Amino acid sequence: MRDNRPSFSILFFIMTYSNLSKIRPKLRTTGRVSGNFGRNKVKTNGNSEIGLTGKENITITRKSEYINRMYQVLDTTTDSKIQQFAYDEIRKYLIQTNQW
Repeated sequence: MRDNRPSFSILFFIMTYSNLSKIRPKLRTTGRVSGNFGRNKVKTNGNSEIGLTGKENITITRKSEYINRMYQVLDTTTDSKIQQFAYDEIRKYLIQTNQW
């Protein structure tokens, strides 16, 4: 006599390939949206003028001067992390200028 129970392979298939993993979460259209990875937004102390300073003369380092400094750092330092940083900065500059 044959048993009416399903075979082992069918039971294994049903247990491992369920539709529970295919349920998609509902799109959240209500509730608080912080826009700050779940944290509350923080108000400043009234300093809304970002980037402005009270100095009269501001010096901005040119890229060529910055790269020359990175070459000097690469030659003079013994710290491997600083050497890697200088190498990465030089590499980024050379890639931007199509010299790499």
